Amino acid sequence: MNKHYLLYGSERYALGILRPLQAAIRRRGDRAPWFFDGPGGEDLGADEELLGSVAEARKFAPVAVFAPGNHIPHLIPGVKVGVFHGFDAGKPRHIYIRGYFDLYCTTGPSDTAAFKRLAEQYGHFAVVETGWPKLDPYGDFKSVANDAKPVILYHSTFSPSWSAADILYAEIKRLVATDRWHWIVSLHPKMNAATVERYRALQGDNLEYPEVDNILDLFPRADLMISDTSSALNEYLLWRKPVITFKNRRPGPQLIDIDDPALLQGAIETALRRPPELMQAITDYAHSLYPYRDGASSERVLAAVDQFIAAGARNPRRKPFNFWRRLKMRRRLGFWRP
Repeated sequence: MNKHYLLYGSERYALGILRPLQAAIRRRGDRAPWFFDGPGGEDLGADEELLGSVAEARKFAPVAVFAPGNHIPHLIPGVKVGVFHGFDAGKPRHIYIRGYFDLYCTTGPSDTAAFKRLAEQYGHFAVVETGWPKLDPYGDFKSVANDAKPVILYHSTFSPSWSAADILYAEIKRLVATDRWHWIVSLHPKMNAATVERYRALQGDNLEYPEVDNILDLFPRADLMISDTSSALNEYLLWRKPVITFKNRRPGPQLIDIDDPALLQGAIETALRRPPELMQAITDYAHSLYPYRDGASSERVLAAVDQFIAAGARNPRRKPFNFWRRLKMRRRLGFWRP
């Protein structure tokens, strides 16, 4: 008899994170439909299964529910498993312990250490380091060669406090017109719509604004990334290629960090030369962040869930009741039955 798992999302980025897990579940001969309470369900393929209501999801009775965000519906049965939506980018809040999850499957050593300390403190969730399903399709992070101009990927986080998209716009527009490099722009899905339209208007021979669900699909093409304080830049470093940041919250030797748009052109020229000391710092950082290059993190996540269930699916303490969060979740889902 096959097992039932549920893939839960509230944003489109859940697709790129959870689809490798869906593939691993299917390879086992098990079922893994999706349930969305936000955008994403409309982008599923014809061979993917969507449950359209909380009632359907409850009836499906999954043994585990996987979520890449900070919340997950308590109304649906099964072990609640957190698989993360990104690496720690240095923002003030990377870790949210809200009492939703039974098990966290961490991306790498840094998150594992932080979450294990919290697991000892709270006692109501378990932590297993598995690697990140989102990275499975990229295996050992190979790039493609660019026969023409170097390719620059520009990506920015959406938070006004951390985003450099508006600050760098005029300089990027000027550099696009120089015809020296080819630009790919992909802003965060929650980015201010007016800012997105400004960049889309730059599309032409030297700049493209592709509509992608998973920004990682763009990484093999790009020779360098420009960003700010976004978790995507840590993902890009796994390809062992340079990243230029603007006023990054946690700069280090693995980044070329600038604080003035006028420095951007010089930083690009430096990054494309790939100085040995910079490349060694990137290699060292990437290995410490994410040591897995086997494309098998989804299998490790499923094994962690199997072991958790086999051990009784219990933690030393019960999860907090979270009355107000449960009430807000019911309102969000429009589900009021017991």
